[in-house]
Amino acid sequence: MRKLKLIWDFKGPDGLKIAEHHAVHLNEFIEAENYMDLFSGFEVLNDAHAIAYLVVSEDQMKPLRDALKPHRGQVYSE
Repeated sequence: MRKLKLIWDFKGPDGLKIAEHHAVHLNEFIEAENYMDLFSGFEVLNDAHAIAYLVVSEDQMKPLRDALKPHRGQVYSE
């Protein structure tokens, strides 16, 4: 099954710190809800744009999207 990357964008000089912090909350969500097959992280796209993300299987996307309200999504490739 295809994997999807749910993405939260954080822009500005504090974008990286906020993305790192958001990834902590995503990990807490994964643990609290006992999801064994999800993983999250953060990335720096440039000096003023960082993202936090959650990788989910396609069949899990809709309930997680509705619960977590990501800004956007894309197909995940390793």
